[in-house]
Amino acid sequence: MALWGRDSRVFWFILATHFLFVGCGQSEEERNDPQSSAPSPQTLYYFTWSDYADPALLTEFEKRTGTRVVVDTFSSNEELLAKVQSGASGYDVVVPSDFMAGVMAKLGLLAELDLQRIPNVKLLEEHLQELPFDPHQKFAIPYLWGTVGIGYDSEVFPNPPDSWEILWDTQYRGRISMLNDQREVIGMALRSMGHSLNSRDPLVIQEVKEKLIRQKPLVKTYTSEHFDQLLVSGEVVLAHAWGGPIARATRERPSVKYVVPREGGTIWTDCLAVSKTSKKKKLAMEFINYLLEVDVAVKTSNQLLFASANRLVKDRVEKEVRENPAVYPPLAIISRMEWMTDVGEAIRYYDRAWTELKVH
Repeated sequence: MALWGRDSRVFWFILATHFLFVGCGQSEEERNDPQSSAPSPQTLYYFTWSDYADPALLTEFEKRTGTRVVVDTFSSNEELLAKVQSGASGYDVVVPSDFMAGVMAKLGLLAELDLQRIPNVKLLEEHLQELPFDPHQKFAIPYLWGTVGIGYDSEVFPNPPDSWEILWDTQYRGRISMLNDQREVIGMALRSMGHSLNSRDPLVIQEVKEKLIRQKPLVKTYTSEHFDQLLVSGEVVLAHAWGGPIARATRERPSVKYVVPREGGTIWTDCLAVSKTSKKKKLAMEFINYLLEVDVAVKTSNQLLFASANRLVKDRVEKEVRENPAVYPPLAIISRMEWMTDVGEAIRYYDRAWTELKVH
């Protein structure tokens, strides 16, 4: 989730649309014909989170391979799934989060990976191996990872908030932001009540919905974008948040801090996967391997302030990144966290709860 990514989403969309139309002007044979008077480089279509695309690293891959990389972005797993399911078949590499990678694999939307073409898979962090959604990296490879907690202004809270319940404290009415993410918001509330964030019990999810409806009047906004800037500006003093953006906010305003409440929460990894409909699967896997290279991954972690799945990266990133618990949480925190998983048919309970929360 890089600083430039969210503000450049429209730019990348226009750029992607431009290249799509350019591509449609030639047949596949014309684009690959060495005798063509104006040959075009092959194009890789990359569908990723709205702040994950570092132009400098993409340019390096383009120079190395003679490939043009076109980026389109999304801001939630649900948006990713809806776009792919709607028939958007032109993507080569997609970046679903852990549980969504499992969902997409079950739906036949991801191609099986040839790990011989992705040798950097051998460098994964130990705790990112054999994950429940894809234990053998058959369809998806961890890329960046982190935790979900609370970003807060230490000028308002000299002592770190130690419970999710702080997000229901009426004295902070209008100064709280929540992620605009169905599973994360409901999962947080589930953990606050002592339940698994993967509960399939409709009665429990109903209770959680009612608790979130009680919270709603206190919430300034539900957003998965720019919540770090809301903290920097002082518009909010508490933010339900991914750690990386909070680490970036701290660079701008040192009083901004990050904490994982005692009830624990989500540990997540965003994954690199190849779309089943990709016609350039070998190139897509080459791109995935490139993103996992040590030097590339170090630059990515330093820039985006998310932990890399490559275990060789942590000791090579800048000290302030390595020692920031919002980026690289200590093992004691990891032990309190829970992986989000596919809840199967129970997703309808989540969908209903989220819809009723939003329209209430």
